[in-house]
Amino acid sequence: MNIESLGTPDAPTFGLDTFGDLERDPATGPDGPLVGHPEAIRQVVAEAVLADRVGVDFFGVGEHHRPDFAISAPDVVLAAIAGQTSRIRLGTSVTVLSSDDPIRVYQRFATLDAVSSGRAEVTLGRGSFTESFPLFGLSLDDYEVLFSEKLELFARLLREEPVSWEGTIRPPLDGIQAFPRTERGLVAWVGVGGTPESVARAASYGLPLVVAVIGGSPGQFVPLVELYHRALAHYGHGILPVSMHSPGHVAATDELAREQMYPHQAAAFTKIGRERGWGPYTPDQFEAGAGPQGALFVGSPETIAHKIAWAIRTLGLSRFQLKYAVGTLPHEQRMESIRLYGTEVVPRVRELLAE
Repeated sequence: MNIESLGTPDAPTFGLDTFGDLERDPATGPDGPLVGHPEAIRQVVAEAVLADRVGVDFFGVGEHHRPDFAISAPDVVLAAIAGQTSRIRLGTSVTVLSSDDPIRVYQRFATLDAVSSGRAEVTLGRGSFTESFPLFGLSLDDYEVLFSEKLELFARLLREEPVSWEGTIRPPLDGIQAFPRTERGLVAWVGVGGTPESVARAASYGLPLVVAVIGGSPGQFVPLVELYHRALAHYGHGILPVSMHSPGHVAATDELAREQMYPHQAAAFTKIGRERGWGPYTPDQFEAGAGPQGALFVGSPETIAHKIAWAIRTLGLSRFQLKYAVGTLPHEQRMESIRLYGTEVVPRVRELLAE
């Protein structure tokens, strides 16, 4: 696995993430219908091309199987982006390994690595939604065993050697070889939501870690990052990168960024809350998240740069990933957020970390 380009706490890399969120049709106003999935996917490609142009290091797309997100085949979207970019690394945020076949995931991303000249990454996780389980004929009763066994198999595939493996989720493998091989090894992370078991499992396979911080404070994740480093040492692995994924939005001023983001954040989280039994999303929740140590990275370039620098120092991050697409936030505002992130936020964070 080629990890040299993923960053270090002294020289971190900076990414952007999206799920292919659907904006309202600009032709019909703020209360109009959502744009179609095809348009949303084309917007993601345009956003990635801009991210490449303004110097962002990584662009990630998440896999979902629900109407409010357009991307269910991340590798296809990333391949389209690869054909229009030259330097930005391309990966997932996340690939739902539990409901996919590890061999096919490896093959698809090894192929992406070839067409992108070695820029592919995959982040493996369980996902925060469960629609893929009934869609692919899987039972939620097998939630734990599906991920644990498939991750074990995928970790062996990363060695790009013949694999013999036996578990309970599929017939045994006897010396199979998955193709294509990559030139320098496929980069694979494990995405976690905050459980010690998930962190220790990632460390046991010697895989880099992405922590999804979507509530509370990044500071709450310090014990988990410390556990990850202890577990790496326990399993005989060297130091590996830790990344953090959080939602946010960048605009010219703090006031404008909050004004633009809040209604879309509130609508998206209230909708999810109805599905999960939470109460409506409130202005107080938004302001708490947008505060200096909250999980929302929303504000002017200077505000966001200071907050990212704090998070990198606090968690010892090698990469920071901003989920810049929030609900129905318009494509035009997302593009401006990307531009500011690449041209103003990232250079300022590097200045702050060098002080």
